[in-house]
Amino acid sequence: MTPVGVIGAGAFGTAIACALAGAGTEVKLWGRNHRRMAEMASERRNRRYLPDCRFPERVTPTGCLVDLSDIGLLFMVIPSAALAGFLVRTGIPGGDAPVVLCAKGIDRDHCRLQTEILASEVPDRRAAVLTGPGFAVDLAAGQPVALTLACRDPALGREIQTRIATPVLRPYLTTDTVGAQLGGALKNVVAIACGIAMGAGLGESARAALLTRGAVEITRLAVALGGRPETLAGLSGFGDLVLTSTSERSRNYAFGLALGAGRAPLADQTVEGVGTAEATVRLARRKAIDMPVADAVAGVLESRFTVREALESLMSRPLRAE
Repeated sequence: MTPVGVIGAGAFGTAIACALAGAGTEVKLWGRNHRRMAEMASERRNRRYLPDCRFPERVTPTGCLVDLSDIGLLFMVIPSAALAGFLVRTGIPGGDAPVVLCAKGIDRDHCRLQTEILASEVPDRRAAVLTGPGFAVDLAAGQPVALTLACRDPALGREIQTRIATPVLRPYLTTDTVGAQLGGALKNVVAIACGIAMGAGLGESARAALLTRGAVEITRLAVALGGRPETLAGLSGFGDLVLTSTSERSRNYAFGLALGAGRAPLADQTVEGVGTAEATVRLARRKAIDMPVADAVAGVLESRFTVREALESLMSRPLRAE
């Protein structure tokens, strides 16, 4: 069987590589920093992101994209904001190998989903989306993770599903790529809101309210853009939202915690919800959809108002039926 390629040697890219290789698949893990990739190859671990995960024998770290020319399946695990630039500058290896997009975000400049960016830059490449409630550290540690695999082509989706399923990774198949991507992207915005509330000392009841109303907003926008409600009630919607909005291991939630507590968030981490918040508000305005939680988060991030003003605006909205 042909090897699998993974572009992006961060936490989740490394975890995917280790999970697949641990189940017997040959995996080539690419990262842009040649020195770091050589270090990984020598030490058989990713010291920066997953230091406790020893690479299985079948993981081959590399800094050369040409090494991925013989792959049969490619995982793109780079930040959502970097995908368009990567495709323009570098192209994409692997010939006609299907691409599995793993980033959870919306392009801030043009409000595009990851599948839309790929289709724009590489029109003929077949694609799927892998998303849902799974922390990289859990997957790498061999703990069970269930994710959504979204693919418009049911036959291709079943082919990828069969290939990537392992004893610890269970992919559930859907054809709703729009709903799956929006669930994964928009929950990051709600997670920031929940973190802000907890960081500001408002308590778990306030977080539950934000999480619940945020879920309504996500579904409202996703359906307006062509997603299906049942997708947003599944792993890539509700499941991912709950995990990301309640755990301090979530970068978006931890980012919100720091904002709410008046601390400076960590500067060296990718927080997908920051760029996605602005894109979400723009999409909502185009569709004339009310999204007060997303608008409050975007307002804080853009310094249009303070954390306290954002929270007060949410609590002072007109009373209405649920």
